[in-house]
Order: sequence, then C-alpha cells, then structure tokens
Amino acid sequence: MSEPPPRSVDPLNAQDGTNRTVQYPAWTIAATMLASSLAFIDGSVTNVALPAIGNDLGGGAANLPWIINAYLLPLSALLLLGGAAGDHYGRRRMLVIGTVLFALASIGCALAPTLWILLAARAVQGIGAAILMPNSLGILGSSFEGEARGRAVGTWAAAGAIASAVGPPLGGWLVDTLGWRTIFYLNLPVAAAAIVVALRYVEESDPGEQPLDWLGAILATAALGTLTWALTLWSSGHMLSPKIVMGLGIGIVLLIAFVRQEHRLGDRAMMPLTLFASRPFVGLTLLTLLLYGALGGLLVLLPYLLIVGGGYSPTQAGFALLPFSIVIGTASRFAGRISERIGPRWPLTVGPIVTGVGFALMATADPAGRYWNTVLPGLVVIALGMAGAVAPLTTAVLSSVDDRHTGTASGFNSAIARTGGLIATALAGAVVAASVAQLTSVFHTAALLAAASAVMAGIIAFATLTREHGRR
Repeated sequence: MSEPPPRSVDPLNAQDGTNRTVQYPAWTIAATMLASSLAFIDGSVTNVALPAIGNDLGGGAANLPWIINAYLLPLSALLLLGGAAGDHYGRRRMLVIGTVLFALASIGCALAPTLWILLAARAVQGIGAAILMPNSLGILGSSFEGEARGRAVGTWAAAGAIASAVGPPLGGWLVDTLGWRTIFYLNLPVAAAAIVVALRYVEESDPGEQPLDWLGAILATAALGTLTWALTLWSSGHMLSPKIVMGLGIGIVLLIAFVRQEHRLGDRAMMPLTLFASRPFVGLTLLTLLLYGALGGLLVLLPYLLIVGGGYSPTQAGFALLPFSIVIGTASRFAGRISERIGPRWPLTVGPIVTGVGFALMATADPAGRYWNTVLPGLVVIALGMAGAVAPLTTAVLSSVDDRHTGTASGFNSAIARTGGLIATALAGAVVAASVAQLTSVFHTAALLAAASAVMAGIIAFATLTREHGRR
C-alpha cells in the first residue's frame, strides 16, 4: 500500500504566516460548500413552490407557512445541539450523518401523499440541516486562520449564494414542467457528492468529552414550536384569543426553563450563558436575529406576491429572484477579505443599513407593474447590503471562540439566524392570508417593518463592535 501524501502547509494560510496545516484545503472547502448548499437550495426552491404545493395538497393559505416552518423549527432549535455533537463526536462524522439524513428526508418530501406527511418529512430535513450546517462552518473554522479563514468563509458564503441563485429558476421550471415533487430530488446528487468528498478528503476533528445537552435541546424545540404555532395562528387573521395567549405563555415558560437548564450546566451547556458576558457577542446575536429575520420574511413573501398577486409562473418568479443571489455570490468573497483587513465593525454597520434601504425600496414594489422598475431596484440593493454583512458576520462569530467550540459558536449563530426567519415566517401569515386585493398593501407594510429591523441591526453593530473584534 502506498503511503499517503505528506501533509503540507495550506498555501492560503502560508500567505499569512500561520502554522495551521490542512492536507486538502480546496477539497475541504468543497465538501463544506456542497453540504451546506443543500440547505440553501432547499430553502430557495421551496419558497417558489409554495402556491403549487398548496393547490395540490390543500390545507388552505393558513397552513402554507408551516411548509417553511416545519423545516425551520427543528433547524433553529437543534443547530446548537448539532454543533455540540460535532465538537463531541467529530465534525466530519456529523457532517456526513446530517447529509445522509437530509437526503433521505428529501425523498420523503418528494413522495409525500398528504400535507401532514410532507410536513413530517420537512421536519426531518430540518434535523439533518441542523447537523450538517454548523459542522460545515466548524470544519472551516478549525482548518483555517487569519485572512485564509476570511477567504474560506467568503467562498463558502458565495457558494451558498450561487446555490440559492440556481434554486429558484430551476425549481420554478421543474414546478411548471414536471411538478413540485421533483424539486426535492435536486438535493440527491449534491448530497452524494458532499458525502464522497467529505469521506475522502476531510480530516476528522478530535472528539471531545463534553456530554450533549439533550434536555436543553428538547426544551428549546418545545419553546420555539409553541411560540411559532401561536404567532402563526395570530398572524393568520385570528384575534388574540385565549388559545393564542396560552400558547405564547407556555412558550415563554418553556424558554425560561431552557435558560435555567443552560445556567445549571454552566460551560457544559449547548448554549453557555457566559457567552453573553461579551458585549460584541450580544451585539452579533441581536444583529443576526434582526437582519436574518427581515431577509427570511422577504424570501418567503416576494415569490408568493409575484405568483399570486402578479400572475407570475413559478419559473418567472424563480428568475425574478436570480439577481439577488448573483449579487451576493459575486460580492461575498470580496467582503470577507475586506473584513479581515479593516475588521467587521464597518461592514456589519453599513451592510445592514444598505439592506434596510433596499427593503424601503421594496415597499413600492408593484407585482402587476414592470419588474425592472418596481421590484429589481430594491432586490439589488438588499443583495448588496447582505453581501457586505454575510461573510464578515460569520468570520466574526467564528473568531470569537476558541477552536474547540467553533461548532457550538457557528451553530448558535445559525440558530439565531433561522429563529429570525422562523419568527418572520410565522408573522408572514398575515400577508399569505390576505385577499388578492389587499396582498400588495400588506406586503408593503411588511417591507417597511423589515427595513426598520435591518437598520436597527446596523446601529447595533456600530454600538457594540470594535475595529479589532473578529480579527486574529
């Protein structure tokens, strides 16, 4: 048997003078990009297919947000556990397990005969994504340092944007020609490639000894599930009934129980509360919640507005979203490099504020008017702002902890991002449930709220971060 090739210093890191080695740097990045692209593709494709799924499986407009939230709920609640599992059992192992689970659940979605079976399969997809997402970033965080880490994360973010770009037009075309079920088969070749590359080229991390916080995961899932159910019911046109008040109350109680559980475990918790003693960490958390909540709501509502309110076909709606992903994919890597040179404070201040301006422009969108004049300008500005924030945010979070906890840190930040999208999608029921005549005006109100949320995120970044934070 021939000996394996000698380990060499990663040429990316060698430019910075760091001493970290990785045997296959390019393949390591490729494996993480392929795995994480599953989540990006699935999210963008499903948004375009919502009206078609609703027409086929029924359930009414009030149930359409659950096609998104059935996926986002376990993803949001279990990302922390997924990151901790990678730290405990090995990040490559958990990346592969999450990818396999996601692929199997995708087959279940494609074959689902009823809405409830589809929702169950979507939930399993969310569990798989909760395992693979934090470990893809955890692998990058533990494999690269300095500017090399910024470039690697920027490349990762760009790949996610490209996957998101390909998803809507391809998914829309599949919905129009072969039916919505085929969109879930898109995940299978990507998953197969990710598994093969990870097993062949990615080095396994050293396993840890910290036990997993199963009770915390259960409490977090139950709390988010109850709160999401209550918010979705409320936003779908129901008054603040005793049932909704009870749901909100139970959710808050479960959330308090989760915090008490994490406090009891101390540093062994999947969300160590000592992290919140850091002002920059708190700022990054609030920024992520506000910015990704605004973005998540838009990506669900805009294709629905175009299809239902503007008469677009799924293919046309998919191509309408294409400029957003192209701009992010083009600019994200550049933004990652800039952040490593000047620090994340200004990129994370300017980026969200520019995003807010884009949302304000979107408040003038007319689905029945000319796309180039009413929809595209706001979409491009939002994309430019997000491109300035995505890679710097991820790099700042990964750099805020030691190497042993990069999986936990990335899992927490991703959980907050998905929680923002979860809350926004739950509240989006007010738009989905609106009549066609009211749809545009309700969407405009939602866009203005998103603008305020994004601008607030930029202000928080300026107030809580320093120039040096997130640089190593």
